[in-house]
Amino acid sequence: MLRGLIKGLEAHVLSNVRSQLLHPASQTASGGVLHSYARTIIPFEQLINLATFSTASSPAPELIRDFAIIAHVDHGKTTLMDRLLAHCGHSSAQERFMDSNALEKERGITISSKYTSYLYGKYTLNAVDTPGHADFGGEVERILGMVDGAVLLVDANEGPLQQTKFVVEKALKAGIRPLVVLNKVDRQGATQERCGEVESNIFDLFAQMGATEEQLDFQVLYASAREGWATTSYPVNGKPEGASVAPLLDAIVQHVPPPAGDTAAPFAMLVAMVEHDAFLGPIATGRVAAGTARVGDHVRVLHHTGAPGEEGRLTKIWKRSGLGRLELNTAGAGDIVSVTGAGTARIADTVGSPDLEEALAPGVIEPPTLSMVFSPNDSPLAGREGTHLTGSKIGERLAAEAATSVSLRVVPVDGGGEAFEVQARGELQLGLLIENMRREGFELSVSPPRVVYREEGGQKQEPMEEVICEVEDEQAGSIIEALSLRKADLEEMVPQAGGKQRLVFEAPSRGLIGFRSAFATLTRGTGILHRAFSRYAKFKGPLDGVRKGVLISTADGKTTLHALGSLEARGSLFAGVGMEVYAGMIIGECARENNMEVNPVREKKLSNVRASGADEKTYLTPPRVMTLEDAIGYVAGDELMEVTPKSIRLRKRLLDSSSRKSLKRKTG
Repeated sequence: MLRGLIKGLEAHVLSNVRSQLLHPASQTASGGVLHSYARTIIPFEQLINLATFSTASSPAPELIRDFAIIAHVDHGKTTLMDRLLAHCGHSSAQERFMDSNALEKERGITISSKYTSYLYGKYTLNAVDTPGHADFGGEVERILGMVDGAVLLVDANEGPLQQTKFVVEKALKAGIRPLVVLNKVDRQGATQERCGEVESNIFDLFAQMGATEEQLDFQVLYASAREGWATTSYPVNGKPEGASVAPLLDAIVQHVPPPAGDTAAPFAMLVAMVEHDAFLGPIATGRVAAGTARVGDHVRVLHHTGAPGEEGRLTKIWKRSGLGRLELNTAGAGDIVSVTGAGTARIADTVGSPDLEEALAPGVIEPPTLSMVFSPNDSPLAGREGTHLTGSKIGERLAAEAATSVSLRVVPVDGGGEAFEVQARGELQLGLLIENMRREGFELSVSPPRVVYREEGGQKQEPMEEVICEVEDEQAGSIIEALSLRKADLEEMVPQAGGKQRLVFEAPSRGLIGFRSAFATLTRGTGILHRAFSRYAKFKGPLDGVRKGVLISTADGKTTLHALGSLEARGSLFAGVGMEVYAGMIIGECARENNMEVNPVREKKLSNVRASGADEKTYLTPPRVMTLEDAIGYVAGDELMEVTPKSIRLRKRLLDSSSRKSLKRKTG
């Protein structure tokens, strides 16, 4: 028996190594990187576990539990996922293992949903890690359609916030009965009384969202994801001795129902994620809703748009397992798997057997609220730093991004197909797309963000957001004034412990563009800002006095110390000495409300006549460096962002001064 087990382990290792050598990790269309599992060193105990799990087919549906971890941003979802994996024998030296994208690691946030599976006793747990930021709410919406349960993680100090409300509403509408976990109970302030208040707030939130009696009867656990433990009762004396996350895993097995798929029905799988591999081609991931799929089976793609579907043949079936990947011969109802050979299947499409007549319901995704226009860079400095410059390259890249993101839309702009309107959920989602593109070598011009309006009953409507600010008492007045200028309405003002105030506003999305940096300045970096889409409401009129004028260059060349020294008194500069500029480029912010045209390349005249100040030295304040996020929030309607792999510049849409003045006279 032992000899047979050893042979099985050898075959398993050789199969996986051969698979990884033939199909190494490759760059994805969205700028991310598929995991390279060939480098993963698996301990012997995990290898035994993997060998047991690497069967020729998926487990029986009654032994499967599909669940997602949902929460507001920074409430500990990815850290908890790490602890669950470690408890089940899949430990990693890398923190936040599920955040595999480079930008996710840099920013410490989850951007796209990811799944993995692991064994807990006789059960196979398919766990999905979801983003917590409101801009990536579409990732949560599409994931909830392929799970039967959810672990709602709530910070025991902060309680339920805006994104908590969003994910709870989506989970309840999907018929999911969430399992509530109060996280960070090991921190100061997470007292038993405070946890009781948070539980009451969660109950009220469930009731407000129309939860059923069964959903209102939720179980509560107390946990510290950072310390790696969970309990079913509040830990009065601190961390329980010998505590682990086993109580949470037991609760998941007990409270999450098994999938209800019929294994005897024709094969059908709703696509929830799409990736691209240079060797395997498109990779479609989703939960098998019914039937069984085998490698080599013929399948048909049913597009959710109603377009004619094409046929294909499954070449590979696999699933994420712990920190690695396991290939399967068959996939059964209820399991979450990835397949290749499904042709041009996209998110919300159905991959099924050739005799499948109807596509699976794609679900409802909230519409985007913000848009920007991407076009080729046509400034005098174009083509010096990037490698992808043409409109066709930009269009191909945006189309590939739209194929992998459910909440992103790309619409060609009339006038030659060189410009594309990209619609998304918020500034962060658009900013990350631009950052990925510039890292890939793209040069482009990007318009300022504008909200996506809609018309209902002959009335213009705009998206509104709920904004929660936690600030010091003395800062509350300046925050209220700043948001009032942006057409926000103060709805609630609640005193907090430690001399703080919690301010709740409803504000138009267009008024919040660029507000995060202003908020950080007003609160000196001590405030906490949360925002999330609320509803569409009547248009609240134009915004006035949000930004001052700008300093516009009138000449081409490199900036000089002499010229910038004379301009410093007129505003704050974005350009330093020796920076190359061109006519129409924005080099600073004016101290007045109106724009000012200046010459930043002017040199000092040399003559034999000595002036009284000839030998005085000029000292410049360091220029204000514009990050991509700053530029997105700063740029005005008649301006553009010039984005290259090395630089971010602001410019007027019309570079010629006479053309700008002529247009201003025509438009009044």
